[in-house]
Amino acid sequence: MITSVNNERVRKVVAYVTKSKARREEDVFVIEGMKMLREAPVLQVREVYITEKFLDHAGEEDKEILWRYGAETVTEEVMKKMSDTQTPQGVLAVISQYHYTWEEVVKGYSVGNENAMPLILVLENIQDPGNLGTMLRSGEGAGVTGVILGKGSADIYNPKVIRSTMGSVFRMPFAYVESVPEAVKVLNDSGVRTYAAHLKGTHDYDEFDYTYPTAFLIGNEGNGLTKETADTAGNYVLIPMKGRVESMNAATSSAILTFEASRQRRRSV
Repeated sequence: MITSVNNERVRKVVAYVTKSKARREEDVFVIEGMKMLREAPVLQVREVYITEKFLDHAGEEDKEILWRYGAETVTEEVMKKMSDTQTPQGVLAVISQYHYTWEEVVKGYSVGNENAMPLILVLENIQDPGNLGTMLRSGEGAGVTGVILGKGSADIYNPKVIRSTMGSVFRMPFAYVESVPEAVKVLNDSGVRTYAAHLKGTHDYDEFDYTYPTAFLIGNEGNGLTKETADTAGNYVLIPMKGRVESMNAATSSAILTFEASRQRRRSV
């Protein structure tokens, strides 16, 4: 059992949780909770830590999973030190990061969607971890095949993002790009229809046909898309709003657009 918060392994986990640089250098990220561990691909799991209290209440199936990974027992104090939450669940794991090709992101090959019509989210300067995680989660539900992120967006391996994905991070191909406008141009040239969510749109989002390869461009929570990125899109789309609301939450906009595409595709089958 690890009893010291100054243990070298504990200090490394703390670094993975708090510093994106440490995560990049070691090519790992951290998950918490048994639900996330059950969903994690076996080959991606590097280390698992548990408390005795959790183990005492765990079911036989969960115990089998924990012993399979050679889970290391730690004290409640150590778990709290490693955890990113106020009330740790008693299970924490270090996971290998994912590295996807452009083709996997666009066509969803890595999640078994080889025959799926491309449905892509292009995210520019999305800085709220909760928003980003929610986008991955709702995106999976809507059939999104991949996510393209600008360098200014939040770190997808931030613990808050990971929690918000509720496991979708294991199944959603994604890639960061140096230039969002250049990535959009590549999509345009490859036959993907690109739509910028924009308040200057003159057509409502449900007036377009998304049964073709489609990419939705979503911008920063406060400022929206940059002009350069928005102008690279094939069309502007508007989400009409009532009342005195001036803008839509980025994650909400993402869900509205992608589920409209999902609805159209179900009807076209």
